[in-house]
Amino acid sequence: MGRWEPDARERLVLAALDLFSEQGYENTAVAQIAERAGLTKSTFFRHFRDKREVLFGGQEVLAEMLKAGIAGAPESAGAVEAVEAALVAVSAGLTEERRAHGPRRREVIAGNVELREREALKMVGFAATMADSLRQRGVPELEAGVAAELGLLAFWRGYDRWLETGGDFAEVARRTFAEVRAATTAVLEGGE
Repeated sequence: MGRWEPDARERLVLAALDLFSEQGYENTAVAQIAERAGLTKSTFFRHFRDKREVLFGGQEVLAEMLKAGIAGAPESAGAVEAVEAALVAVSAGLTEERRAHGPRRREVIAGNVELREREALKMVGFAATMADSLRQRGVPELEAGVAAELGLLAFWRGYDRWLETGGDFAEVARRTFAEVRAATTAVLEGGE
């Protein structure tokens, strides 16, 4: 096993997903992942803190993209438009490689309570990041929270659609956010 193997991170991700699918997340050890990838355990830890990070690595980067998208929205943009800008900004981090692993990642997470909780916390963190960023733009607290939650719904639905269809996530996010906005309007107008 070479110390500086090319594509080590990708090989570790593929090995981990294979092992999680074959024998379950709980029954897979870091040493097994490294061995399957043809790498050392220390190489694994250069790329990931623990085996959960194979599934959740990069969430800090996505959160920063959401924050930057809101901060970079035109000054005249309202809360909803700023959240849409954040969803479009995230597209830079949603690569074809991520899409290729997405369905298997989802399957592994769905099969483990601890991982489902971690996924839910990640989503709460994304909503909090968007709401905080909106408040920094001067959006009132309740409006910021509602816009962030709508953005989270659009992100989640758009991500599922993107996993199925591929393409540019920015376009998928725009279409999905428009659908969420229309559904929200329909609920509010029909709810009285």
